[in-house]
Amino acid sequence: MATINKFEDLEIWQIAREICKQIEPYAQSGIAAKNYSIADQIRRSSGSVMDNIAEGFEREGKKEFIQFLSISKGSAGECRSQMYRVLDLNLIEQTEFDQILPVLFNLSIKIRNFIQYLNKSNFPGQKYRLNK
Repeated sequence: MATINKFEDLEIWQIAREICKQIEPYAQSGIAAKNYSIADQIRRSSGSVMDNIAEGFEREGKKEFIQFLSISKGSAGECRSQMYRVLDLNLIEQTEFDQILPVLFNLSIKIRNFIQYLNKSNFPGQKYRLNK
């Protein structure tokens, strides 16, 4: 694994950022025009994925990072669920849904795998290093 010096180096954060960019046009146009509250919720859940990865990383402790990754994974699931809602309400096209849903699902898998990796790691986190 490559050295990670900042949360922006994490592949899962980069993917989460791309998801936010992909969801925003849907939220701005069709969804928001027909249902502002759902558009706002889907924006917040997608943003929560990347924000919790960043916040957990910045806390510099493994246990806290894992906790925030778990929250991030939950937000990815919430975002997936909301995509089903907007599809069922005919607020997006099936093709749009088919583009974003696998990306969200794969992100959940990557976050889970990263949590498993951290759980097996002996490194307690940056804040516990003796020579900072």
